[in-house]
Amino acid sequence: MVSPQADLAQEAFLLLDPADNVLVCIRDAALGEIVTIDGVAVPLPQAVPLGHKIARHDLAVGDKVLRYGAPIGSMKAATPRGGHVHSHNLASDYIPAHGRDASTKGSK
Repeated sequence: MVSPQADLAQEAFLLLDPADNVLVCIRDAALGEIVTIDGVAVPLPQAVPLGHKIARHDLAVGDKVLRYGAPIGSMKAATPRGGHVHSHNLASDYIPAHGRDASTKGSK
């Protein structure tokens, strides 16, 4: 995890907000790569692509996932610290607006 003194060229994950329970991948990270999460060395159980997330600590089904300190979804499956968090185990709280009728009906 990136700290203020970290060498960004070697770090794989970034904590965006202290309240977050996920870290964001800032470069492709390999299966088995050892990453430090809150002072604990954790081997990655799978490869994680750039832009994806990993669990900062064990996450249970139903846990809200926080990124930038705000909820972005809920866990659909339990995921251990260092586990990949993405659409396969995260139900998004995002509601697309492109399908909604934004027009107003009423008097002219």
